[in-house]
Amino acid sequence: MSGIPDIEELVDNFGFFDEWTDRYRYLIELGRDLPPLTDEEKSEGNKVRGCQSQVWMVLDWDEAQNRMDFRADSDAAIVRGLIAVILALYSGKTPQEVVKADIDALFGELGLESHLSPSRRNGFFSMVNRIKALAVRKIADGDLASV
Repeated sequence: MSGIPDIEELVDNFGFFDEWTDRYRYLIELGRDLPPLTDEEKSEGNKVRGCQSQVWMVLDWDEAQNRMDFRADSDAAIVRGLIAVILALYSGKTPQEVVKADIDALFGELGLESHLSPSRRNGFFSMVNRIKALAVRKIADGDLASV
C-alpha cells in the first residue's frame, strides 16, 4: 500500500483539519499517491458497478499469507482519495478480517457521512460491497474458517 497511511494515521490526519475543504484536499492528495492501474487492468471485469465515476478494482491474492491486497483506480480525484481510505482499511487483511471490518465506524469517524454527496456515498459503498463480496467468495472457495 504505497503511500497510504494506516487507519490510525488516517483518522489523526483527518482530525488535524478544521475545515472540510482541507479534508477534501487531503483526500485528493491520498488519491494522487495511489499507483495507477494498467490499461489492461481497466477492463470491464474489474469495473465497480454502482459508481458514478469510473472505478476499477483488482484483487492481488497472497495465498501463502491468506491476505487480500487491493489496487484500484478512478477517473475522479476525490474518488481516488476515497479509494485510498478503503484500501487503508481492507488491504493486507485476511478474508475474515475484511468481512468483519467496520467501515461504517470509520466512515462516521472521518465525518464522511455528512460531507459526501449521495452519489459519492453510493459509489463508496459499491466499492466496499465489491471488496466484501470478494472476501466472502475467498472464504467459500478456499474452504477457510467461517466468519
